[in-house]
Amino acid sequence: MTLDDFRITSSKKFSLANFDPGSKLLSSGDKRTGEERLAALSDHLDAQQDVFYAEHRRKLLVILQGMDTSGKDGTVRSVFRSFDPLGIRVVGFKAPTPDELAHDFLWRVHAQVPRVGEIVMFNRSHYEDVLITRVHGWIDEAECERRYKQIRAFESLLTETGTTIVKCFLHLSKDEQKARLEARIADPQKHWKFDVQDLAERKYWGKYQEAYEAAIAATATPASPWYIVPADSKIHRNLMVAEIMADVFRQLKPEYPPPKPELAKVKVE
Repeated sequence: MTLDDFRITSSKKFSLANFDPGSKLLSSGDKRTGEERLAALSDHLDAQQDVFYAEHRRKLLVILQGMDTSGKDGTVRSVFRSFDPLGIRVVGFKAPTPDELAHDFLWRVHAQVPRVGEIVMFNRSHYEDVLITRVHGWIDEAECERRYKQIRAFESLLTETGTTIVKCFLHLSKDEQKARLEARIADPQKHWKFDVQDLAERKYWGKYQEAYEAAIAATATPASPWYIVPADSKIHRNLMVAEIMADVFRQLKPEYPPPKPELAKVKVE
């Protein structure tokens, strides 16, 4: 299988059931080999980011979504570890503030999209407004459909004005989430990561899977595709996101700005 098999560009024949969260198809299964490959990819991506930033012409938005413990933070740390902080920014979206709730749901998101030359990663995103809100019945089906339409229009605005959007769903199994939550409880140094609310949300696992499937199907387009990233294996998850980013740069083909002829006569005394 290739990355194309994990790329969703429409609702046609899409079902999460067709993707195994435990799949390791893009890794050898050997942790050391995987880490070496990831280090090499990270260096390659760092070089590409340098050109992308210098080009100062386009924008790149990476959206990471997934259930609790699926590894959104870990993906950022592992895949983007070599990037120059000047050209990259991570935005984590929490529960909206009263001021944010007083505006439309995309208001706070639009303010955080990338500038020219910048790569921005959303740790959670505007998709929370068609996930948790749908699961808990805070919005009805009609409002959910309106939001899908508004998300498609919003992302079209971004792509039409020079932003490449990469959306990754970190696909975790319920059993693996259980193991990761138990590991956090067992290790005092990981207690800061544990939130009792995670256990409450876990009870809605089936509804969240349905909500994710519906949201992905409703908003996947050729210009703004989704990638289903099997995430039970952390090294596979990181490798796959790194491979996706490498593929994105291959398609963008960033170039350094042309030389400045006037500098040929400049002498440094």
